[in-house]
Amino acid sequence: MTATVHQLPRANRRYATIAIVLHWLIALAIVAQVSLAWRFDDDHSPTGFALTQLHKSIGITILVLSLIRLGWRLANPPPPEPAGVKPWERRLSQAVHWGFYVIMIGMPLTGWIMVSASRTAIPTLLYGVVPWPNLPGLAGLAPAAKHTWRAIGENGHSVLAWGAYGVVALHVAGALKHQVFERNVPVFPRMAPGAVPGRWWDWRLWLALAAVLGAFAFGQVVNPPHPASGPPPVAQAPATQAPAQPFLPESPAVPQATALDPAGENAKAPAPAASGPVAWKVAPGSTINFQTAWGGDAVQGRFEKWTADILFSPDALEKSKVVVTIDMTSARTGDEQRDASLPAGDWFDAATHPKAVFTATKFDKKGEGSFVAHGTLQMRGVTKPVDLPFKLKIVGDRAQMSGQTNLDRTLFGVGQGEFTATDQVPAKVTVRVQVNAQGTLSGDKR
Repeated sequence: MTATVHQLPRANRRYATIAIVLHWLIALAIVAQVSLAWRFDDDHSPTGFALTQLHKSIGITILVLSLIRLGWRLANPPPPEPAGVKPWERRLSQAVHWGFYVIMIGMPLTGWIMVSASRTAIPTLLYGVVPWPNLPGLAGLAPAAKHTWRAIGENGHSVLAWGAYGVVALHVAGALKHQVFERNVPVFPRMAPGAVPGRWWDWRLWLALAAVLGAFAFGQVVNPPHPASGPPPVAQAPATQAPAQPFLPESPAVPQATALDPAGENAKAPAPAASGPVAWKVAPGSTINFQTAWGGDAVQGRFEKWTADILFSPDALEKSKVVVTIDMTSARTGDEQRDASLPAGDWFDAATHPKAVFTATKFDKKGEGSFVAHGTLQMRGVTKPVDLPFKLKIVGDRAQMSGQTNLDRTLFGVGQGEFTATDQVPAKVTVRVQVNAQGTLSGDKR
């Protein structure tokens, strides 16, 4: 039996180098995946979200490497089994190896199905950089069909996970049996060139063990960056350029000519009709921002697309009216994956309710330049009363308004599923509005 083994050239007694490299890369990636999965189960915090994204990235990596490994194996048959391997061991070994391919390919595929059929529609960015598409056809299915496919993915993923524990245990047990107890059956050296069978202290065996423990430790201690807390600030003008002019003149009492209005006509106040308010047009620099939290991390966001129809005058409050229409697909919080999930059914449900509309027809003056707009907010098919206290400054034909209010997202059904609870994302959302507006001057034909 020993002589039979030694009749084979050494190079033919082990796998090819590319097969060995792929074997160990996939093995360590699987160990890291298992370790990661133990951490983020039912964790809906930013940490859990970040770990899930890393888990998806490693899963796709395993899928790609496994397909390469399978293609290599089909084109390059493995070396023959050592002569000392018993027939039942050979059959079990083959079953375990093909079971590994089913798991290494099936688990990423079922995970891919889960992601593609998810209600939250979170995109996959491999390692936060490389976009990875959904499985064709799944994302556009009707909700009931998507639910079915997601259940298929979840159940398949769970079954394969338990199967993975079994084949890993059999694979490791077989390798150790031959390496430690059977000197004449060189199995481990096929994947660890130079290892001597029968030596439990062989450094290659301990190096493999250390690498496995290191991969598991990586899954336990890795701390991927949390999603960004807010959208990037508006780009500033280069330092070599002159600073931008303030929207309102510094002194309303002394009109000053500016580069934007060399004739100084900004000092002219719009002349409202005797019985009506002034029409105002939203100017650059206006923003609608919101602030909440996620797992204790502050989240800053803004809506990038919105319009406002403004008829307002402090002297004609009873006839003033404001209608603000917000595109619910335009929310930006600084993280591409989180932003892609906000329009989905669990949050804004923008496919069914693409706009949110704030309408105010009653205004109270609380002090000099201080007002409250009493109105309603229609969002996600729900209409609720909302009061918006705001400050207003008018200089000539320009006005600047800033206001802030708090909303209860749960009253509008924003946050379904696991986010119905308020332990991770609180109910209160703070909304801040700043509007720069240009009034219509008397005799202006614009």
